[in-house]
Amino acid sequence: MAYWLMGAKRTITYDLNPYVKEELIRESLQHISYKAEKIRALFGSLLDGKRYDLLLALGESRTMSTRGLLDLCSIDYVAPGDAGKTGLPSNSVDFHTSYATLEHIPPEVLKRIFEEGNRIVNRRGLFVHRIDYSDHFSHSDPTVPAINFLQFSDEEWNAYAGNRYMYMNRLRHDDFMRILQSAGHRVLETELDADVRSRELVRKGILKLNERFKAKPEEILAIIGSWIVSEKTY
Repeated sequence: MAYWLMGAKRTITYDLNPYVKEELIRESLQHISYKAEKIRALFGSLLDGKRYDLLLALGESRTMSTRGLLDLCSIDYVAPGDAGKTGLPSNSVDFHTSYATLEHIPPEVLKRIFEEGNRIVNRRGLFVHRIDYSDHFSHSDPTVPAINFLQFSDEEWNAYAGNRYMYMNRLRHDDFMRILQSAGHRVLETELDADVRSRELVRKGILKLNERFKAKPEEILAIIGSWIVSEKTY
């Protein structure tokens, strides 16, 4: 919706499982309506006012449907879909994006996704990704540190979260930078979220790290989120 409000001609989104639900769409549209002035301020000059009015009207309509929203915002929702094998024409995409998604994808699949991204993104296109490196159990329980899951072996962690709902690859920021480099990318900009509490837990040895993470510097371990903007170099 945000891309369309900023003028996107078409958005193609891939989901391994069809999780889009009409009640969630209605909830989002209600929020956009209730926070109209905040939304306008957030988008600023990037907002297409006419499109925004159309979206507000859709949210108020009794006949609002998932199909209606997708059609209005020119969204192709491919689910179940494989972002590593899109079938899209080469050099046909301007922006390759995700939000809090890459941390839920196995490393070998990430490689395929970026290889496919290199094929479909044009030479002037950008890769813009938001990655959440934190233990997602900490999102709902403040007593759980953001890097709590780094104390477990892969086998132990798989017993806790090795399912379609909670799988997290536990890759750190330096791991993603290496993945992008191996995919032939030049990183243009990063914005990092460093967590003071996590750094102290590592520095003071309060959190006993698993062997997989012991060799990493505390500066890397304390990064719990990032924006990464990159471009392919060929």
